Amino acid sequence: MSSHSDPYIFSTDDLPSDRRFLPPLANGLLGWRVYNNIMHMGGVYNGEGGRCHRADVPCPLAIKAETEEPAQHTYSLDTNTGIFTHTLSSARVTASQSLYSHRYYPNLMVMEVILVRQVTTEEPVTVKLVSSFTPQSKDIVFESGPDYKGGRHIHGQTSTAEFPGGSCATVHLIWSSIPETLTLLPEQSKARWGFILVVANDLDSAQANFDEGLNLIATGELRPSHEKAWKELWLQSKVEVSGSESLCKALIGCMFYLLSAFPSLHDTSSSFGGVSPGGLSNGGDGQDYWGHVFWDQDIWMYPGIALFYPQLARSVLEYRVRTIDGAKDNAQKQGYKGIKFPWESAVSGREVCPDDIYGNQEIHINGDVTLAFQHYLYLSEDLSMFREAQGSEVIYGVADYWVSRVTWNPEDQKYHLLGVMPPDEYYYNVDNSVFTNTVAKFSLQFAVELADLLQHPAPKEWKEVAEHIKIPFDTESQYHPEFDGYVKGQPVKQADTVMLGYPLGLPMSAEIRRNDLEAYEPVTDPEGPAMTWGMFAIGWLELGEAERAQRLLEKCFSNIQGPFQVWSESTDGSGTVNFLTGMGGFLQAVLFGYTGFRVQKECLAFSPILPNDISELCLRGVNYLGNQMDWLLRKDEVCIIVRKQTRRDGSAKPQDLQVVLKASGEKIPLTPGLPVTFPREPGCVCKLPSVSSCWPL
Repeated sequence: MSSHSDPYIFSTDDLPSDRRFLPPLANGLLGWRVYNNIMHMGGVYNGEGGRCHRADVPCPLAIKAETEEPAQHTYSLDTNTGIFTHTLSSARVTASQSLYSHRYYPNLMVMEVILVRQVTTEEPVTVKLVSSFTPQSKDIVFESGPDYKGGRHIHGQTSTAEFPGGSCATVHLIWSSIPETLTLLPEQSKARWGFILVVANDLDSAQANFDEGLNLIATGELRPSHEKAWKELWLQSKVEVSGSESLCKALIGCMFYLLSAFPSLHDTSSSFGGVSPGGLSNGGDGQDYWGHVFWDQDIWMYPGIALFYPQLARSVLEYRVRTIDGAKDNAQKQGYKGIKFPWESAVSGREVCPDDIYGNQEIHINGDVTLAFQHYLYLSEDLSMFREAQGSEVIYGVADYWVSRVTWNPEDQKYHLLGVMPPDEYYYNVDNSVFTNTVAKFSLQFAVELADLLQHPAPKEWKEVAEHIKIPFDTESQYHPEFDGYVKGQPVKQADTVMLGYPLGLPMSAEIRRNDLEAYEPVTDPEGPAMTWGMFAIGWLELGEAERAQRLLEKCFSNIQGPFQVWSESTDGSGTVNFLTGMGGFLQAVLFGYTGFRVQKECLAFSPILPNDISELCLRGVNYLGNQMDWLLRKDEVCIIVRKQTRRDGSAKPQDLQVVLKASGEKIPLTPGLPVTFPREPGCVCKLPSVSSCWPL
């Protein structure tokens, strides 16, 4: 396949004029935008409270290759392998400089240069390596350490802890010394150089990783081990459409950048610091939300990843578990029980939002986090996450918070949540945000359900509040007002009430679902954030209006900045760069919109629909109850094949599955390795009934 026909390769002869849209290279621990002299490391922040931001780490690989004579330039990002390559072709030499954040060894970043002679002459050919690196940072005071095995070494500590008495992160850099020029000697027709950079939190780890890097160079395994790790990720999941090249490319870009923000499948270090709206490559002082973690992670980015990668999904939940102490502190400071996740989170889980009002009022974050845990349980039935890994503490703590946060109203005999900010941040200090109250209701119900599963006595208040919390509804207009006192037609910042249908799954008639969409779509800010239109699209797809949905989804294309498919938060290119939140919303519109997938307690429901210009959608590696399924959706039929799996790690045997079609009630067993095809209609995938429906305790 030539690179021009491979949708996984983003190539250009000219770099974007706005350097913010250069491709980010990240691996869940280290993140960098190519050529930038600053990079970031997961979990390394500087500044206290609202001034906390990702600490700038200087990047020794901020190098631009230049030839002595005029050259043609091409720049390409190969998302198959996560490698960015700059190729310079002149009359005498072809030079290629490749850059990547190592996918298997997360502490490693790599630069490789290959020179190939184009004409047989006896003279040396030289290429310049122009560096913009300085070993300084405004966040970390660096000092030089002794060279290590030919590598330079600096180390330092962030200057201010996230909270008083907290610890400051230490950072060590060891990197191969990079010369100012590289020369192809007269007798050489080709030569290759490898340079490595190691970033770690302590000297032992830095040295061990540098040793590993040198060993990989010596054995020729540096690049193959990286490529193999990306290949493994892509073998586990693929999202491809036929009919629209731009949509296909956009989906690949979304999956690539989202996966880049998550840890390696082999990383067991539990150092994952969560996903911020701009990923690891962004988030320094005053930009890209400072690299903090919001609901964006749990509601917008997580669902698309959780559908394919239970292990990566679990790392998000483990990040939240590690912040429980900070979340308890937030609840106490507000005068409530249980735990209150911060609106903006860094390492400790204490609130680091620069403006108090969001931390105090945008409390729907608690329910958003719970929803991610609930999805994980329904997709995997992995109770160890809740038992041994303390997931239950999150669920019970959130439930206790809601119980202490609600107010009983004797007039309507309902519990109210007063003084909140809904997801629509144009409004604050409102009562009974319909999204917040619904997410609270569902997280309380899930707490009761989990307590039952784990045979833990559930306080009766959990059920009581869940049953009697107010869900605002206008009986006359048959729609959900956004909050008490909301007047129909008032402007809205972003998707809010329309999210009751998806992802929350509040039961409602098609008429009410339509009324909600029609009430909010025309008044939603056209300049609002990118993820919004994906939620409207899902709503219209639910109602069978594929073309209307497609028009909304196409609005997102103006957030995609060429040539590397990097998203901006707003259509004019402003706001957060590499806006993973928008990518997550867009991906969900395809993964949950076109398929109609809904993750439910007893099944994975589906209701497929494709717009006219999409002839087929192929989803490989959908992970459900230990099975990996490949789905092919066409205009009038659906084909599913459960992959044959070899269990190596002693993991539980995947559950036996069947498809149940809704209209006919037909049941089709799914046998690994055998494709099953049926007419396109709603149905669900669930366990074969031979298995007792009670989960193993």
